[in-house]
Amino acid sequence: METLTRERPNTPHRILWTRTRCAALEAAGVLTHRYELIEGDILDKMGQKLPHRTAVTFTLAWALEVFGRDYIQNQAEIDVSPEDNPTSEPQPDVTVLRVALGQLTDNPTPSQVALLVEVSDSTLAFDLGAKARLYARASIEEYWVLDVSGRQLYIHRAPQNGTYTDVTVQSPSASVSPLTAPSSSVLVGQLLP
Repeated sequence: METLTRERPNTPHRILWTRTRCAALEAAGVLTHRYELIEGDILDKMGQKLPHRTAVTFTLAWALEVFGRDYIQNQAEIDVSPEDNPTSEPQPDVTVLRVALGQLTDNPTPSQVALLVEVSDSTLAFDLGAKARLYARASIEEYWVLDVSGRQLYIHRAPQNGTYTDVTVQSPSASVSPLTAPSSSVLVGQLLP
């Protein structure tokens, strides 16, 4: 079984978890709860609070209306860059695909992803930090973070060299459109509870 380790400054020795190792733990019945693997860390997919669930529902409804059910994935795994894939398997709240779900044979690859949306009510720093870097390294063209508490939307575009070079913050009264559907605007406030 593959075991990797890494050192982080000022922390004890940690195990770097991989997709392979997590699959083995699942098969052995050890890893039984919902989790997300990000940069070698197993993150507990804790229960969602009502504001988070509501914002996901509103965002999902908008995405389904604009793109259709065949092109939307909800809280399901995607692939990232080849160098990050062994230790990361994120599950964005809403994924808009460039190909129909029926054409997929595995996780969508970065080139098959048109837009990712994370809804954040308690993980804003993580979604704007580690996840944004992970998605930028994968060259995912557009990444939105809906900040429920702050009542705003962070739009990340133009990934280059592992970072998004165009990041804007939109208020509830702003009308926004995804790059792949520029004529399909939505008020940020319509996505918020």
